[in-house]
Amino acid sequence: MDDQKKRKLTFFTIGLIFLLSGVEYAVILPTVWRYLQTLEAPPYFLGLALSAFSFSGLLSGPIFGHWSDRTRTTKKIILFANLFEILGNFMYFMGFSKWLLLSSRLVAGIGTGAGSSIFGFLTRSTAPEDRATVFAAVMACRQAGLLIGPAFNIFLRLCDFHLGPFVVNKYTAPGLFMCVLWFLLQLVVIFLYWDLPLQESAKVKERVLHGGTDAEDAKGREEEEEEEEEDTDEEKPLITSQELVGSYGSVVPANSQTALNASLNHTSPPSPKPQVSYTSSGPGFFSSREFLREEVIVLLAAQFITLFNQTALETMVTPLTQKFFGYGELENSIMYCLCGIEVIAGFLFVRWLSRRVAERVVLAIGLAICNISGIWCLIFMAKPLGDFTWMLTEFIIGVFLQVLGLPFVAVAQVSLFSKVTAEKTQGLSQGVRRSVGGLATILGPLWAGGLTDNLYIMMGVMMALLALLMIMLAFSYNRLVAPATEEHVDNSDNSSLS
Repeated sequence: MDDQKKRKLTFFTIGLIFLLSGVEYAVILPTVWRYLQTLEAPPYFLGLALSAFSFSGLLSGPIFGHWSDRTRTTKKIILFANLFEILGNFMYFMGFSKWLLLSSRLVAGIGTGAGSSIFGFLTRSTAPEDRATVFAAVMACRQAGLLIGPAFNIFLRLCDFHLGPFVVNKYTAPGLFMCVLWFLLQLVVIFLYWDLPLQESAKVKERVLHGGTDAEDAKGREEEEEEEEEDTDEEKPLITSQELVGSYGSVVPANSQTALNASLNHTSPPSPKPQVSYTSSGPGFFSSREFLREEVIVLLAAQFITLFNQTALETMVTPLTQKFFGYGELENSIMYCLCGIEVIAGFLFVRWLSRRVAERVVLAIGLAICNISGIWCLIFMAKPLGDFTWMLTEFIIGVFLQVLGLPFVAVAQVSLFSKVTAEKTQGLSQGVRRSVGGLATILGPLWAGGLTDNLYIMMGVMMALLALLMIMLAFSYNRLVAPATEEHVDNSDNSSLS
């Protein structure tokens, strides 16, 4: 099997992983509250069960990410992480007590940490210009899972039988169903997933998804370098003008370009020495140069604030529709289905748009839409005005704007984050990013849940956070660029010194 086919099957498997993560969320969430009630759990156990899943993923993400950075493999990590998903969902299916159910979500959440390794793998195996489109496709897969997940509940709620000592009903069936799906995914990963040979940073501009075989790519690169070298010594064969901008918007000096050209003109296999320069830096390297840089802080803030606002609004939507419109489970399910369709369409549009404009432009567009949505919700949804038709129109517009901005921000910030952090430590970096998002998904529902009767305070704080994020983006806009050249220069200098 050639590398191109392996790559397609590997990406297909990654899509399945994120699809199942969306299905699990959509299958478990609608029934977990009633399930806890059958186990005589107090009301606060619902928050604990939902937060436990995010909390364990928050902790496991950086660990799995660092593991993938050290080993440069993801297949074993995915197989290992899926064991927690299988075990956790089987524990959910057993359902002997409220504490077992709480533990089941805690165990299953550990499996979500593999997402950090996957995002690191995607970063290292895709060209920067293709990265946003790949991330958009992966995120769309999860949204597709959220969309089709409720359809499985249609037949799962009909289950009513015994399986040995276990009772299979509409509350326990989702756990058994997801346990079987994650087990089948293990087989898919074993047979259809490969740890593809990753490109070095000097070669990452090659189009992995649409290029030819490795041999053809290598030959084409050698010919291109030879032609460029004959034309002029000042031109760089694999670095575009956009990459000349460093992580702080500064231009790389000419002597650094000369050193870079010298390192790129070698036709021998890449040396592992640049890799050592990163791994030997120790933990202090990341705290000082990775996560405290201005552009990294802005992107982490975008991750936290948008997810915080999203989960807070998701928490208050159901009580709001019940209070003002008398909606039940059917109406809310239809609403979530329509929102899912809008999100998938948004990811497809962003996938198209990201090929034509820079990610920071996409991020700015998304945050502008989110701010418009925040203002609209603060004015019209905190205290709806008018008759039923007018209030419903206000609500639909607010939800539409909120959902519309999410794909822009989600894809842009993930793609930019993968470019402003070190490529060789993407697993750990993506783990930290996902942990920040996990913290937001824990705090968002807690914030909204306690302020369902004080919507002005709840939405006012959310709007203030968005305004702060827009100010941060405005001041750091010029720094949201890929520092690819800076990393290459560092690697070249390290190679020459050794």
